[in-house]
Amino acid sequence: MAIAARRIERLEAIVSQLESEGHEALAHRTDVTELSEVEALVAATNKKFGRIDILVNNAGTMPASPIIEGRISDWKRMVDVNVNGVLHGIGAVLPTMLGQGTGHIVMIGSIAGRRPFPGGTVYAATKFAVRALSWGLHLELGAAHGIRVTDIQPGQVATELYEGIPESPFKDAWDKAWEGKRRLKPQDIADTVLFAVSSPAHMVVSELLVRPVDQAT
Repeated sequence: MAIAARRIERLEAIVSQLESEGHEALAHRTDVTELSEVEALVAATNKKFGRIDILVNNAGTMPASPIIEGRISDWKRMVDVNVNGVLHGIGAVLPTMLGQGTGHIVMIGSIAGRRPFPGGTVYAATKFAVRALSWGLHLELGAAHGIRVTDIQPGQVATELYEGIPESPFKDAWDKAWEGKRRLKPQDIADTVLFAVSSPAHMVVSELLVRPVDQAT
């Protein structure tokens, strides 16, 4: 298993744990907005393991805010990470998977890829893009090349994602709306990914919408 993110210290701690449990693992510092870094990750993974069976495009950011605030730099950052970062992952891994004649690309989309929410218009636009990419990739890569594609669409998950929302009345209202409510756990999404990639080779789980019971919309 190869794991990648910007914070190498966290990655190395995870690798140490995996190795202590008898697994082979590789930590690689990667900024998905830089194509060269994603390509370096793919090269390092191929060198260590000789193949790439699954890519999980998980990087994302959500500095949500009302559109009238005009936080253009935040909008561009979301597009760069949530869309360009995904494209970098796809572009870097495709030569390997095409050469193998098999592979599975997993997108971590969002319930926002089905409908926008106030304050999340640009974020939702990036996740609509992920959903469109997923379907297009299935059409181009599935039957012709044996590469499966799954779009996992979580609702609220208890991660650091929400820490990126700028401090504002919008953020206060968001936090208040979720007081006392249960969010999904990261493990729930990991289990969902495992379900998708463990399906029989002749079958593809194209989309999975997963949300907390406490999330009405």
